[in-house]
Amino acid sequence: MLSKLNIAIVGATGRVGRTFLQVLPSMGLPLGEVVLFSSHASKGKKLPCGERILVVEELTEEAIDEKRFQYALFSAGGDISKAFAPLFRDRGIQVIDNSSAFRMEKDVPLVVPEVNPKEAMGQLLIANPNCSTIQSVLPLKVVKDLFGLRRVSYTTYQAVSGSGQKGVEDLKRTLKGEAPSFYPRSIAGNCIPQIDEFLADGYTKEEVKMIEETRKILELPKLPVTATCVRVPVENGHSVAVNVTCEKDLDLEVLKRAFQRADGIIFYEDGYPVAEDANGGDEVLVGRLRQDESMGKSLHFWCVADNVRKGAATNALQILKIVWEERS
Repeated sequence: MLSKLNIAIVGATGRVGRTFLQVLPSMGLPLGEVVLFSSHASKGKKLPCGERILVVEELTEEAIDEKRFQYALFSAGGDISKAFAPLFRDRGIQVIDNSSAFRMEKDVPLVVPEVNPKEAMGQLLIANPNCSTIQSVLPLKVVKDLFGLRRVSYTTYQAVSGSGQKGVEDLKRTLKGEAPSFYPRSIAGNCIPQIDEFLADGYTKEEVKMIEETRKILELPKLPVTATCVRVPVENGHSVAVNVTCEKDLDLEVLKRAFQRADGIIFYEDGYPVAEDANGGDEVLVGRLRQDESMGKSLHFWCVADNVRKGAATNALQILKIVWEERS
């Protein structure tokens, strides 16, 4: 067995790719070679990874080398993932993909390590869920295990970094009074109830992602789930208001103690978390837990997370650690 983890990062120059490089040295993994891939335009760029300075290479089919690296993290968009991830996989390279390209494919596991780590075992292609889904299913798994789930309703408040650098730039642009060039309306001073394209039924693609991914991760394919996803003028850190109806009678004190013990969750018994509390962290912050007085066996909670770290890069690296430990 290999004593070092040799890894390729596809989409290394993007926001999530750079966060991979920032977080990777702290994961406690025995790093060997780290190969960075991006487009031809980024070829030759130099990026730091811990004490190393790495040079970006152009992604081509000829560059896929199973002797050079045995793992690959993808964060270059769905089109690149569809074109290249199967090529990596077919050469025995373990792929963890951050795009939505494969999430709902039956034979591709969708993994949040604190929720369903065993799904990653023995798989050469693993999908990383949507950022808002990741932070929501951590506390939902705790609720499910205690009281069962009958219905889930989400309202998200998603930061512009979830759109990548173009979203961040549009916030800065419109804060200066300039017209938006990326979002359909000015994000400065507004909440935009549209993330991704609208579908025929009035839902957006982002909302459908949350609905379908929640069911798959929690292994509840018929669970009623609904969502409204909103872009807000916050640079980083997603917030989600979650309303849950359970199968069993609730005991909020038992649930509080379970949240306090749960891996990956920081529970606020007093006060509440906001986006800036989550920035730079890898935990899901949960607060405002309360009974829903309008319906029996129902509750509300609020959760916040760094959407670039736990919502993308860190979750993928946690999956990488699981599969590395399994294979080594």
